[in-house]
Amino acid sequence: MTPDEVGRYAESLPEVKRKGTEARPAWYVRDRLVARLDDARTVVIRVPLEKRESLLESHPGSFGVPPRMESHHKVEAYLDEADPAAVRAAIDLAWEMQRY
Repeated sequence: MTPDEVGRYAESLPEVKRKGTEARPAWYVRDRLVARLDDARTVVIRVPLEKRESLLESHPGSFGVPPRMESHHKVEAYLDEADPAAVRAAIDLAWEMQRY
């Protein structure tokens, strides 16, 4: 999956707006973070903590949680290795969580 594909998918969801910079775009719904590109290969996605473990277990090559994010509602998706359907599912979880 490419950063452009992440952006197109995120922006296809209702109320999602692109913010951030050209180098580090981010997608928000109602000013609440859904996803942010950290670099050309890594996107940070907000996910409910109760869903995070199942994402990590189901797609260990797609997602990770570095120590700095352990206490946050976030995962990193590694775009070079990630299953595109899994990344879209994580973005969906973030979108649902941030809508309300």
